[in-house]
Amino acid sequence: MVYNSQPLRSEDQINDVLFYLRRTRYPERDTFLFLLGINTGLRCSDLLNLKVGTLRHSKRPEIVEIKTGKKKTLFLDAIYPKVEQYIKDKADEDWVFPSSQNHGAKPESVNNVYKLFKRIDANLGNIGFTTHSMRRTFGLWYYRKTHDILYLMRLFNHSSEEITKRYIGITDEELGDSLREFKIGF
Repeated sequence: MVYNSQPLRSEDQINDVLFYLRRTRYPERDTFLFLLGINTGLRCSDLLNLKVGTLRHSKRPEIVEIKTGKKKTLFLDAIYPKVEQYIKDKADEDWVFPSSQNHGAKPESVNNVYKLFKRIDANLGNIGFTTHSMRRTFGLWYYRKTHDILYLMRLFNHSSEEITKRYIGITDEELGDSLREFKIGF
């Protein structure tokens, strides 16, 4: 079965996911993982690879992406109070998202997060919520706010605007809505 990853398109969908995350075995960790994901656009593997010290010492830390090996700056300015609150009692060398399996010696695995998200997706009626939905959600909401597809394309390291539009799931209906009140010379 091919699992169709989709962005979360509404605040209601985001709140529904948060509802379930706040009821997991590790609600603080799981909720912060999701919120950091949809606010940074990082891949799940990069989120799970973060150490507390990386987030503590800068509102704009630089990381190296696991998949691409490229450097990436995180812009945490808008959410930094929440970041500080989450990491306040943790040591710099701790994983931001420690595994429950080995007393925090390793980060949580992408596979475990995928399984958690798949269970949540089933509760939401199979809307296509996967680990990749965090990145797609960031992209869609960033685009809706800025309409800057070129910068988003650069953020995602995509080779074309079309790839980025397809990736974030912009529909013809949404494109039409953006032109609803557009007119010149009337």
